[in-house]
Amino acid sequence: MKLKSLSLLALLPALSLRAADPGRADNTVILEAAAVANLQLEFAEAEETTFEETIFSLGHIEVLPGNRAIVSSRIPGRAFSVLVIPHQEVEADAEVAWVESRQPGDPPPVIKLTAPIRGMVSKVNIAQGQPISPDQELIEIMDLSTVEAVANVPQHLAGKLKIGVKAHIRINALPDRVFETKLVHIAATADEDAGTLEAAFHVANPDKLLRPGMKAEFSLVVSQREGVMSIPRSAVQGDAAERFVYIKDYDLKNAFVKTSVVLGAQNDQFVEVVKGLFPGDEVVTRGAYALAFAGKGSVSLKEAMDAAHGHPHNEDGTEMSKEQLAAGGHEDHDHEHGGESWNMQTTFFAGTSGLLLLLLVLTLVMNRKTAAA
Repeated sequence: MKLKSLSLLALLPALSLRAADPGRADNTVILEAAAVANLQLEFAEAEETTFEETIFSLGHIEVLPGNRAIVSSRIPGRAFSVLVIPHQEVEADAEVAWVESRQPGDPPPVIKLTAPIRGMVSKVNIAQGQPISPDQELIEIMDLSTVEAVANVPQHLAGKLKIGVKAHIRINALPDRVFETKLVHIAATADEDAGTLEAAFHVANPDKLLRPGMKAEFSLVVSQREGVMSIPRSAVQGDAAERFVYIKDYDLKNAFVKTSVVLGAQNDQFVEVVKGLFPGDEVVTRGAYALAFAGKGSVSLKEAMDAAHGHPHNEDGTEMSKEQLAAGGHEDHDHEHGGESWNMQTTFFAGTSGLLLLLLVLTLVMNRKTAAA
């Protein structure tokens, strides 16, 4: 909470500097309300958080070792009856089939086949009346209450792996879900051809949504840093030479300011912002790419400033002088009143910002003295 308060104090003078930005007109996109609705813009707040350094890898879901069982017959014969079908849940020791023996008898003797474990019937390889032998795999049963997620980690990154490392797992078939778990096993040998090392995770699967063979994406968290300014990667536009984001204008409605940023580390979801943003800035995530092609938008900066402040401005959004107002036919007393109000607001804001900045500096000095003591 203390850091949050200090960040807000530091933000006020920064907003004052942005208000005086001479390039504001060229970097501001102002749209009609309908255009904003059509773009379906979404936003995220720039904030100082715990930043995770991650390793990205691909993999898949497997049956947890020990959770797969095969039903077979000890004697040759034929399938007298088959009592289960694929996807059926069975309990341990439940009847799954009967086998009629080839031994003589009238009627011939039959034996009962039961489920070795509790789980889901995944395969049924026999039909009623079919001849069977002891070497056949008749029925397969899998317990999917917990599954194993296997990541194929590049060998040159394997040195960062440790038992207990946290992972965020995303399944292609379940794009809206993220499964979190910890590393429990690292393979003893590497795949020389693929240049990878297997890292295995146990994932609780009470709803049976995860099935063996599903493809998965892994973000393995190998380190964390506190107090890092970060934003979603989807907010960042531009190329390697110039990265920028669009932030929601703090003053004007439906206005977005193109802002250059310097980036640091990134993971699968977020990117560190070294320079260019302040805590509380709302960056455009969804729709940011479309804004880059919107030019200056459908509303001029002058129109937006006039509407927001109730008095006329220049085309670049700056305040008109008395001479410009007089030349434009605006009444002096209206401008005088507006100008006086604007000057008072500006003076008050500048004074308040300076005072808060001084308090911030004093707080930091006191904290350093306390830490040194």
